[in-house]
Amino acid sequence: MSHAATSHPVFRFAPSPTGLIHVGNARTALLNALLARRGGGTFILRLDDTDAARSRAEFADAIAMDLDWLGIPPDRTERQSDRLGLYAAAAEKLKAMGRLYPAYESEEELELKRGLQRARGLPPVYDRAALALTDEDRARLEAEGRRPHWRFRLDHGVVSWEDGVRGPQQVDTSSLSDPVLVRADGTFLYTLPSVLDDIDFGVTDVVRGEDHVTNTAVQIEIFEAFGAPAPRFAHHNLFTLPSGEGLSKRLGHLSLRALREAGNEPLAVAAAAVLVGTSEALGPVASLADLTGRVDLSAISRAPARFDPQEIVTLTARTLHLLPYEAVAHRLENTGVGGGEPFWLAVRGNLACLADAFDWWRVVDGDQVWPAEAQDRPLMEAAADHLPPEPWDAGTYGAWIAAVKTASGRSGKALFRPLRLALTGRDTGPELAALLPLLGRRTVLARLKAEA
Repeated sequence: MSHAATSHPVFRFAPSPTGLIHVGNARTALLNALLARRGGGTFILRLDDTDAARSRAEFADAIAMDLDWLGIPPDRTERQSDRLGLYAAAAEKLKAMGRLYPAYESEEELELKRGLQRARGLPPVYDRAALALTDEDRARLEAEGRRPHWRFRLDHGVVSWEDGVRGPQQVDTSSLSDPVLVRADGTFLYTLPSVLDDIDFGVTDVVRGEDHVTNTAVQIEIFEAFGAPAPRFAHHNLFTLPSGEGLSKRLGHLSLRALREAGNEPLAVAAAAVLVGTSEALGPVASLADLTGRVDLSAISRAPARFDPQEIVTLTARTLHLLPYEAVAHRLENTGVGGGEPFWLAVRGNLACLADAFDWWRVVDGDQVWPAEAQDRPLMEAAADHLPPEPWDAGTYGAWIAAVKTASGRSGKALFRPLRLALTGRDTGPELAALLPLLGRRTVLARLKAEA
């Protein structure tokens, strides 16, 4: 096998727009996109939409939205449905070369053959009976109304490649059935369009799930049939649910849309999608650039990886706790959260999801009050009496609390809990030292003096 060699790597993500993509699909997309970025290359979104019956425009739009949300919009987008003429011409070329041949068995007949082979202890591999048909045989079958599907005649040799995840790989294609490339209705299966697009787009690297390993051997033979160099291949492990069940796009398992709507951070989803099932420790990342530096195909396990959705919830909170204001500024502004960087630095350590910031902004900016209980009224009066004039700075809170402590004779929880409840309406939350300048003297006084 010859590898494509170029200083400008080209990677692609090739989903079928037949459902919402899930976190397992995101693993493939992110690995390709981040490796392309690291190498100064190109990341292509290729929509494998040759299945007209199942492909939907709304799913194609959803895929684009999900990639944008993850922060990996493609450098270009291609649709296989726009390229059917190219595939048809290539199929005719393979026919002329004797590599694509017509076969007329029905699915029922093929299943019967496979059953008989299994009963004899043989692998259920297609027996190439169609190659023995004469022109007269084919004419008779077509006169009966049969239309052929078209199979690629494999070389029946050992195909080898150096896999970016799995290391040296070998597949003896004599153990495989000649794959159907064109259905009886003239539509194309995945295999041929994929190879032709990779050739046409100059794809140098294909990173995809390990369920494609056998496909890779077949595709390498098709690359060779067209006299084209094959890209480098890497096959990553797959995610399963905690139950051990595989992820399903059709069943909507862990779709990116659902994860987004639940308030999870894209960086948390990206970190989990890339790092779970590797020797890299799972933890929050401050940026995609940070995550890019941690991508290591050789660190990916060969075993399936169990993906626990709860890990994303925890990782979302940990991610928010370290994000700088610049990373969230536009999102805060779009939801009506003010206060700028001082507010963000004050509250980020107490957020489980970004929507919580809006709740804290209502605490800071709202006019609601939480009257103190009767036994705490003297404490509120002392706090109001000793509240210093503005402007306030980082040292204001400490000086104020020291004065209130002396005047009230209270300390510890008896001092801090009633003040926190009066100023925020909550038992816990951001440090009052950071909130005080954001609240301002007028609001603080109104809350200290509130009466039931």
